[in-house]
Amino acid sequence: MKLRPVLLLTESIGSIPEVLVAYTSSVIPTQPLASDLMINPGEPEFRSTQLKTISALRLHKLATIHSSSLARYLGVVNTSTQRTIAEKLRGLLKL
Repeated sequence: MKLRPVLLLTESIGSIPEVLVAYTSSVIPTQPLASDLMINPGEPEFRSTQLKTISALRLHKLATIHSSSLARYLGVVNTSTQRTIAEKLRGLLKL
């Protein structure tokens, strides 16, 4: 299993601890979708992510994984980015 960065969307859920995550990729889509969010660690507000290169947060690519699959935490997204993520997820899931 190759280690990949993900955005942790929930705390552990259930008696078998699972978390909901969103896929993150350093391959930037040529035509980003409305559910994509570019994370650029070169910008001051994104430094806390600890990503090394610009990345696409693919909010339409969600997965539930076992908590034991999480190897380590890289960083965090700031409050403004969290709000943007929440808005995009609400739109995507029609909430």
